Parts: sequence; C-alpha cells; structure tokens
Amino acid sequence: MAVSIVQSTTESITLQITIPLSQSFLDTEETIQSVLNEAGTVASGEALKQFDTDGSAIEMGGMNWTSKGQLPKTYQTPYGTVEVHRHVYQTSAGGTTLCPLKVDARNIMTSTPRLAKQISHKYAEMSSVRVVEDLRENHGRIVHRSFVQTLAEAVGEIALLKEEDWHYQTPKLPAEVATVSLGVDGTCLLLCEDGFRQAMVGTLSLYDAQGERLHTTYVAAAPEYGRNTFLTRMQREIEHIKRLYPNAHYQGLADGAPENWTFLEPVTDTQVLDFFHATQYLDNVAKAIHPRNAKHQKSWMDEHCHTLKHEIGAAERLLAEMETLVPQRVSQSVQEGLQDAITYFRNHHHQMRYAEATARHLPIGSGVTEAGCKVIVKERLCGSGMKWKEYGAGIVLSLRTLSYSQGRWQQFWSKINRYGFTFVE
Repeated sequence: MAVSIVQSTTESITLQITIPLSQSFLDTEETIQSVLNEAGTVASGEALKQFDTDGSAIEMGGMNWTSKGQLPKTYQTPYGTVEVHRHVYQTSAGGTTLCPLKVDARNIMTSTPRLAKQISHKYAEMSSVRVVEDLRENHGRIVHRSFVQTLAEAVGEIALLKEEDWHYQTPKLPAEVATVSLGVDGTCLLLCEDGFRQAMVGTLSLYDAQGERLHTTYVAAAPEYGRNTFLTRMQREIEHIKRLYPNAHYQGLADGAPENWTFLEPVTDTQVLDFFHATQYLDNVAKAIHPRNAKHQKSWMDEHCHTLKHEIGAAERLLAEMETLVPQRVSQSVQEGLQDAITYFRNHHHQMRYAEATARHLPIGSGVTEAGCKVIVKERLCGSGMKWKEYGAGIVLSLRTLSYSQGRWQQFWSKINRYGFTFVE
C-alpha cells in the first residue's frame, strides 16, 4: 500500500506516502495522481469519523432517537470511495432513520460536499457523459453516469428549493453603481414530449457613471415553470437590487415583444428598445426606397442608423418619412416590410430615444440579455441531438445561473456548508 496512517487525532491526520518513480515522467505523474487520490481517500475516511456521534441518544422534534449501532456506508469523495461505520438513529416507532454524520459533514446523498460541488459545476458545463470522461481523464476518478446525473439533480433541486430563502450578496464592485439595466428575453429548447418550447432568461446589469458594465446577475427558467414563475424570480431579484442601490437609474432594455414591456415598464425609470432590432426594420425601409440598388440601400442605412442613434427626435422624424413613402415597382414582400417598419416605429418610437440614452451613458443594446440566452441556455441545452425533460432542463438552468452570476456559486456552497439542508437519510 502506498499510503499509511501515521497519526490520526481530532485535530489532524498524518500520512506516510510512497510514490514509485518511472523512467517516463508522464507515467510518474499518473502514479503521483493515483497515490494522492489514495491519500485523499484515506484522509477523507478518517476525517468523516470526526462528524459521527458517540452513540448517545439524541432528542429531535420532541422525540427520542437511539442508535442502531455503527452501520457501514460507502461514500464517494473527490479521490475515491471510502467505507465508514457510523451511527444510524431511529425512534422506537421505527420508520425514518437519521445519520448525524451525513448531516454534520454536509454530505449530499452518498457524496461528500466537495465532490458534489465538483460534479454539479461540471454538469452545468457539459453532458453527464463528458463529466464521466473528464473525471476519469483529469482526476483519476471513475464514477457512473447515473451517479453524476442524480447527484447534479440533487444539488440543482437544493438551489431551486432554497431560492426564496437564501439571498446572495452582490460582489464588491470597483465603482459606484449609477445605472441598473433590466432585460428579459426568451429562447427555444427541444423538449422530449412537447417539442420546441421557450425558456426565459433575464439579466440585471450594473453600470458605472461612464456606462461600463460592472456586474450581471442571470435569472432563467425552463418552459415547464411558465412565464409567471420566471417573472416572480425576476421581481425578487429586482427588489433585492433596489434595496442595495435605491438611488440608481433603472432602465428597461429589450426587444419589441409586448409582454416584455408589460413587465419592465412598472419597475424601471426609462425604457429603451434594443437598437439592433430597430435598425433591422430600417433595412426594410431601405429596400423600399432603393429596391434594385444595394449600394444605395447601404448608404441610406448608414446615414439613417447614425441619425437614429445620435439625433434627438430622430425616431419620430423617421416615422414621418416612412409614412409618406409611396414605393414604385416593388414586390409584395418589400411592401409588407415597409408596413412592418411603420407599425414597429409607431408602437415603439417613444422607446427609441437613443441620443438621450447615450448622452447619459445608458446602454442601448440588449446584447447582454441575448448573450445570456446563448450562454445560459443554448450552449448547454441545445447541442446536437439534445432533448430534455422539463425537470432536467430546469436543474441545469438553476446550476448555470448560479455559476455564471459572479460570486453566487461560492455563496451557494457556503450556505450549504453553514445551514445544511436535511436530517433525513
């Protein structure tokens, strides 16, 4: 055996490690990892014992619990599997058993907390198949795919269950927050039974007085939770951020979907329509004015996009210009495109005050939210051949929003370490 225990007390564990050397340094490195994993497994087994009771009866919930003796249990650690004999408790009525070691060590299912943290973080980034391969190739750990899925789901479920009770602090920022930009959007993913459905993504972005983005918090919900549940989560985050920054300017920033503005208008001071979406409609106008001259279309677009962005009142003037156009010899689709642009500007010109926004260093593009749709949803849930059950998609989104919102992943695990989550084995 390459690892032996020299001394084990309640305060420390001393191990003796022997590492055979090889003529190949790569082989030696593989051996080092294997031996260190063995050392970690031995140390974890000894350390876990410190969280067990002495077998005395305990009282909980007004009931007396007595030990059934030290029963063996195999736990998964980041280094390997370890069998621990620990006290399991039960009342005289039988039924549910309690394991204080599991609770006090903050084990999740049969996993130690560090392994649960590792696997759930990896599962937020890659499929269970890739997680198994990564653990084997890079950590020297062999686990089953079903264990990865079940453990990650357990962690994600804790995140969902505790989202109302556990509040997360915004990280310390390098400058004062002048603006909070709120965005909501949807993107489709493929479900096993219902086909393509829309998952919702929200962003709360903090900006300094010069318009530099300091921090973004992500919120997401899988289709089965429905839009109302997503908006409830967003509302909770908005209320939290308003308590932190009551004097900041609150801006709504989204595309033209009416339901987005129904939510954003009551919670923001100003509303700005995504500039890119507005320019897409101007492209329709350019084709109506210069239907057979691409060069002139581009020239018109460049001039009017610049005007829209930098001149006060430009949206209203552009709308008036569009309404007087009488295109000659253009296709039905071009006619419809022009009418779509007119309708769009009629409905949203009051949200196209881009010159005023840029003068105040407010963002005018919803790229942060659209990038959130790509990063939080598309990159993980929309790979080739992927289909999801609603529950599984929700679990992944809960893990990814924690992981991608700076500071939250660490705070989440600090709360598990502090509070735990269950006494029942």
